[in-house]
Amino acid sequence: MRNDLHGLEISQKDLRKLTNLPVKDELIIISNPLKEFGKKIINKIKGSEGATVIFISCSIFVFSYLIFDIIIRLFATWITMPSWLLLIILCFWGGGITQIILYVLWWQRLKILHKNMTNSLEILLNDVDRYNAVIKAIHINDQIEEAGNPEVIIKERKKVIAALKLTKTDLIRALKTERILRENKNFIIQNTELFVNNLATLTAMQVTEQATEHGRLLNEALEIALDVQLEMKRLQTQR
Repeated sequence: MRNDLHGLEISQKDLRKLTNLPVKDELIIISNPLKEFGKKIINKIKGSEGATVIFISCSIFVFSYLIFDIIIRLFATWITMPSWLLLIILCFWGGGITQIILYVLWWQRLKILHKNMTNSLEILLNDVDRYNAVIKAIHINDQIEEAGNPEVIIKERKKVIAALKLTKTDLIRALKTERILRENKNFIIQNTELFVNNLATLTAMQVTEQATEHGRLLNEALEIALDVQLEMKRLQTQR
């Protein structure tokens, strides 16, 4: 990703901080991290450090098994099952219990989100998705250009980036305002600067060439900003 795109995206972490809600929280499937770990190990084995990785992995596995076997022999002499089979069963059992706990925690967070979800917040989150999609589209376009296709270059790139920065500012302001009103329904907002937006500046930057790539991107940013302005007006009427 080019330097001018760094920091423009509104991440999941940013959304959680701005809304104080578990926004876009996904259920963790315990097998997925294990698969990723396995892929990393395999990639390292294929590399120059393959022998070292295999030795360390086998050493950890054998050492862990020996410790487990000693514990079973000392404190669970009544178990007649082979220790290696017991270890496998315990791993599956522990994995299942862990997955159930993760599901319960995820479901509780989902309930909290649904309970606090407002119409304005839902619209703003959709606008954030559209905004991030524009940034991703620019990044993909940059990759196509770098692959040897100079004809796809985005003209007036600085204007597009400037428009996205203004849009991000308005989105963050709107999300902050929505959170204040949601958490303090009877509170009259004193900080009027939250309602100041850069829509006029963004509109002035809009190009007239609808068919050009930079014009399309600017128009997309403008449409998002218009949605944000509408939601800001709705939020103001709730004071």
